[in-house]
Amino acid sequence: MAEKEKKTDFTNPKYYTNRELSWILFNTRVLNEARDKSIPLFERLKFLSITASNLDEFFMIRVASLKDMVSVHYDKPDIAGMTPQEQLEALDKATHDLVNMQYSTYTRSLLPLLEKNGLHVIQAHEDLTKAEGDYVDRYFKDSVYPVLTPMAVDSSRPFPLIRNKSLNIGALVKKKGENKEMEFATVQVPSVLPRIVELPSGNDGKRKVILLEEIIEKNIEKLFLNYDIVCVHPFRIMRNADLTIEEDEAADLLKEIEKQLKKRQWGQAIRLEVEADIDKKLLKFIEKELKIKEEDIYRIAGPLDLTFLMKMYGMEGFDHLKKPGYIPQPVPEMEGEGSIFEKIQKGDILLYHPYQTFNPVVEFIKQAAKDPQVLAIKQTLYRVSGNSPIIAALAQAAENGKQVSVLVELKARFDEENNIVWAKMLEKAGCHVIYGLVGLKTHSKITLVVRREEDGIARYVHLGTGNYNDATAKLYTDTGLLTCSESIGEDATAVFNMLSGYSEPLSWNKLSLAPLWLKDKFLSLIQRETEYARRGRKAKMIAKVNSLCDRDIIAALYEASSAGVKIHLIVRGICCLRVGIPGVSENIKVRSIVGNFLEHSRIFYFENDGEPEIYMGSADWMPRNLERRVEILFPVEKEELKQRVIHILDLQLKDTVKANVLTKDNVYEKVDKRGKEHLDSQEEFCREAIEQGEKHVTAYSSRTFIPETHISDAGLQ
Repeated sequence: MAEKEKKTDFTNPKYYTNRELSWILFNTRVLNEARDKSIPLFERLKFLSITASNLDEFFMIRVASLKDMVSVHYDKPDIAGMTPQEQLEALDKATHDLVNMQYSTYTRSLLPLLEKNGLHVIQAHEDLTKAEGDYVDRYFKDSVYPVLTPMAVDSSRPFPLIRNKSLNIGALVKKKGENKEMEFATVQVPSVLPRIVELPSGNDGKRKVILLEEIIEKNIEKLFLNYDIVCVHPFRIMRNADLTIEEDEAADLLKEIEKQLKKRQWGQAIRLEVEADIDKKLLKFIEKELKIKEEDIYRIAGPLDLTFLMKMYGMEGFDHLKKPGYIPQPVPEMEGEGSIFEKIQKGDILLYHPYQTFNPVVEFIKQAAKDPQVLAIKQTLYRVSGNSPIIAALAQAAENGKQVSVLVELKARFDEENNIVWAKMLEKAGCHVIYGLVGLKTHSKITLVVRREEDGIARYVHLGTGNYNDATAKLYTDTGLLTCSESIGEDATAVFNMLSGYSEPLSWNKLSLAPLWLKDKFLSLIQRETEYARRGRKAKMIAKVNSLCDRDIIAALYEASSAGVKIHLIVRGICCLRVGIPGVSENIKVRSIVGNFLEHSRIFYFENDGEPEIYMGSADWMPRNLERRVEILFPVEKEELKQRVIHILDLQLKDTVKANVLTKDNVYEKVDKRGKEHLDSQEEFCREAIEQGEKHVTAYSSRTFIPETHISDAGLQ
């Protein structure tokens, strides 16, 4: 056996799945939620909208990056042995198939169901009744026409700059009374106006809506009064939005990012969406002007840009077609009298959002800002909400004379502009703001509060798996820890000294950081389980991450599996590992949970020969997280809290409703429910949180809630 293991090359490309194709599988799982007839209709609309938004970002970043590689003749294969050109060719088919499935779901399934449930979506303005047409014309005249900017293209007016992701209407027009060639004209569908316009209700009580582009199309001749309209069709382009920032050359990172953000709107066009029946001459003109290749054209059998369905989801009057809203429950340890610092002094507090409220994290900052005993607050910010109470509290703390240091990561993708605004505001309030680190993204989630107490200086720390964003904390599942552990406090101080200066500690007490130490930590923990298995001792691993594509980690997992370690992976999105390979991954099982909340927490369980160790952190098992970002891994050591984390993992491993299992054929299938209870882990966590909130207990001590000490074998079946 040992000799066989030596011969196995666990880095062989045939043992890996291409990252981008794995992402397509993930977005297909999201799309399958939109196709699931057991889910309320408006929830299905929401999932379809999410797939469209996901695909937009995928093109702007991942596909754009591959195109950049091909353009400079970069042909190094990925971990699955595919060159950038081969990846693009495979993605061409996969993305077209995905889009076709999106629109099949919309037109064949969701539209008829909306009609059946009293909401009629008018597909074309030609279908309007006389009264409806009159209303639409008045709406256009009063609300739309003043906002529009029609643009013609001729010898004196060049093809206009078309903004990234904007919806536009293209037309071929001819000058009235003249026999000249057709000219191109376009108008942008304004994003400042609602895309869904509801018409006055008729006598039948059925509600009707029409999309804004149809209203503009109906009235297009009013924009080009001296022209005959030959044809009119909407189109939409996607541009390369992957920022290229030469940080070493940038004297001021803030200004450099502000400059690059402007370029994002005008990057190279990489995808063109058009109506399936678009006029050939019109398409040829747009294609030529945008320098778009045939394979990058998506002919759509339906309305372009399905993200409008999220607005439809928000329409009033259809609550019966939605999943009942969930209100995050109070954290029992936070109930009762006393400051938040007194409560943390009683013992570490585990937080589990959104089942439990995010308020304790906000209160932690708010109370620190006001508490006269607090001397300093230090925090990393990656993404925050639009009107963040945490930002306001930090600003107030600085105004109250406290030392406030905030690392604002300006390179947080698609949040750069938002973070620049907050960074400037914090600086004005007197905070010391650090604009990230050269060459690295700071993705860790940590807050340190330094407080003067009777027996000296005390340090209170919050560590989390998710962002300090009170809005997404209601939608993403994340875990966090509030502690006043002396050893973690020392490590937290070292973290901020390292971020703000050049001080690297020689050793750490409890925390592990990327990019210098974390990957080795994971590899050593996996290796330890591997050695235990070889010696016939207790060995088991569970990892819950968003993505898994680091080859070194996967190779270590393969080696552990071949040694007999039972490994269960809960991977929401990308997974480049393959299961069921004889002698390589027979002991590895992978599942993905796609539900009402976005699974976002990162949790790691190592059996450790019967003395389980549990860690949580900000990092996924991806090269960028382990090698190019500042990430933090922290242990959960209090026995009672370990039991709760074990329960989280155990319940997700038993999920039979929202779990998809990766097969040896590299496809995902729903769990075979035969002989198993119907269990939706997210709904169960909601139920448990409500139960605990109603009891107003100060500790999770119910035997019906806390499972056995170790992960049950049932969860690994």
